[in-house]
Amino acid sequence: AGKRKVPIPAVLRDHLDEHKLRAEWHDGLVFGRTPVLPFNDSSIAARAASAWRGAAVERAREAGLSDAEIEQVAKDFAAPLTLHEARHTFASMMIAAGVNAKALSSYLGHSSIAITFDRYGHMMPGNEDEAAGLLDAYLARADTALRLAQLGSAGRGGDD
Repeated sequence: AGKRKVPIPAVLRDHLDEHKLRAEWHDGLVFGRTPVLPFNDSSIAARAASAWRGAAVERAREAGLSDAEIEQVAKDFAAPLTLHEARHTFASMMIAAGVNAKALSSYLGHSSIAITFDRYGHMMPGNEDEAAGLLDAYLARADTALRLAQLGSAGRGGDD
């Protein structure tokens, strides 16, 4: 819903550049039926499923499976990942990379950071042990700073 800027990792940038060079148009939507008309995700999913099924059947042939076994591979084939799963993969990888939740919420187009936390909070770093360690380190730094300040004031008022 709407436009937003989303970071593109370098490993993907080359693929997108190649796609744009092969495209019939160079301005407008990168993936669309036209420069201004977005793609239809159900037709993309159907084409992807067909391609993935074909690849599975080809691998079965190369492995020397019988015609009946190949037919079963085609019948049992599970649908590939869709663009919606790609969105979740993007979010999961951003969390693993350490992107902050507010930025991720913006990239995903969530109307509130609460939606991001509700959906992806279980994946975000932090548990009781990590939280306790962070608090211990903070308190140790604070205590050290206080001790250094006390030493500094004791040294200023006396015999140096």
